[in-house]
Amino acid sequence: MKQKTLSRRMILKGLGSVAIGLPLLEEMLAPSAFARQQEIPVRAFNVFFGLGIPAPLQTEGFKGVLEPLEPLSRKLLIMRNIDQVRCDEKGINAHFDGASGAFTAEAPNGEARSGGPSIDQVIRRGHYPKGLPPGMVPTLIGGTFFRRSRISRFVHSYNPDGSVAATIQEKPRALFERVFGTVTAEKGSDARRLHLKRSVLDSVVGQYRYYTGDSSPLGGASKARVADHLDRIREYEQRAYKMKAADPRAPELPARSKLKHGGEADPGGEGIDITLEELTTEWRLMADLYALAIQCDRTRFGSVTFLAAGERIRLKGDYRYAGRKIYQFDDAAQHKRSGSGGCSHEWWHQFNPKKRNEQLRAHAHMKMREVAYFLQKLDGKDSREANGRTILENSLITISTESGDGRHSNVKRELSGVFHAISSAGGRFKTGKIMDVGAEGIDVYNTLLEGMKVPGRLGPPKREARPVDRIRA
Repeated sequence: MKQKTLSRRMILKGLGSVAIGLPLLEEMLAPSAFARQQEIPVRAFNVFFGLGIPAPLQTEGFKGVLEPLEPLSRKLLIMRNIDQVRCDEKGINAHFDGASGAFTAEAPNGEARSGGPSIDQVIRRGHYPKGLPPGMVPTLIGGTFFRRSRISRFVHSYNPDGSVAATIQEKPRALFERVFGTVTAEKGSDARRLHLKRSVLDSVVGQYRYYTGDSSPLGGASKARVADHLDRIREYEQRAYKMKAADPRAPELPARSKLKHGGEADPGGEGIDITLEELTTEWRLMADLYALAIQCDRTRFGSVTFLAAGERIRLKGDYRYAGRKIYQFDDAAQHKRSGSGGCSHEWWHQFNPKKRNEQLRAHAHMKMREVAYFLQKLDGKDSREANGRTILENSLITISTESGDGRHSNVKRELSGVFHAISSAGGRFKTGKIMDVGAEGIDVYNTLLEGMKVPGRLGPPKREARPVDRIRA
């Protein structure tokens, strides 16, 4: 009997705004290789990390601070010597300028707007001019950050008019609600009963039983995958909401987050005290949820931020990688200062290519470890797609930051040599290399847009196009 092909975007719809996407199942695959290829959606996400990697340290490749990216080296193109000087806005903080230029290649337009659209939004409009499929989050923006004085320090997804493409979610619980919905009381329903529901998954339990039961159109392997998938959503939900486990035999759930958010997180720009465990626990839950949203095909465009531009934190804790101790963070004690002067931010301003820069190296290495954590979520077995590649390989993931140096005394030095990396976008761009590009960011970005076959371009319409063809596959 001919197997029925299910929709690639099959979701479980529940009460209120609940919508749970299902993972890729073999019953969703069309019979021909061509049809399978067509089922891979176009996606673009910007990944930002604050403060940057000084250009001299980038030349050390995977032997230095880029070491955590080495396991993904075949899936990424590391690009050095990219110039963002055109993004300089005289009289404005250089961290703000560089962050505004990340993924837009334009100087800021005031305090709350970029100078133009970001890469992901140009691609979104080019490939989905009539909008994304119903029920999807049009643009998902999330991150773990604390410095807030100007919006482009932490938001990295912008509309054509320079306005932010979506509200950023900085708490894992808020991101979970944005992606999977909340159980809301409909008119005439028992509001008290709905209020007592412990999980958004309770609203789709009937459909869950159908797809895993005897009448399911799914085979045994797919039934098991659906069950595992919803168990994983339950786990993330419990971590995000800090709910008590219903099963007393279940492992103890993490304690409620003590991190500060909003204005409380940036008191007068003086920075906050935080441990490495507090920082990475919050970030990794955010990264897990964001990756899950992509795996469920709930979102295809947006940005995620790990620490803002010019971030001010006083970090403490042992930092380990690959079974060895890299460093012991204690920023305030090592600076022998409190307030903003005791923050990790100051290591970048003190950067000297003739010195060891031990503290800066440890912080930059840690940031690469956490960026790699997110990317690896998009490259695992749960991210394998119909064409045999992973979401990381099939999507355009652009990774960047605000600064190429860190010292404010020279704009060209600070906004030149800005670290960039990209994934292959389904084989459109080269990967497995560290390349000295020697081009302006605007030309790199427009080459990416051309490779993605979209009509829009960044920057002034009359500016001469200078394609960077060597990054194309």
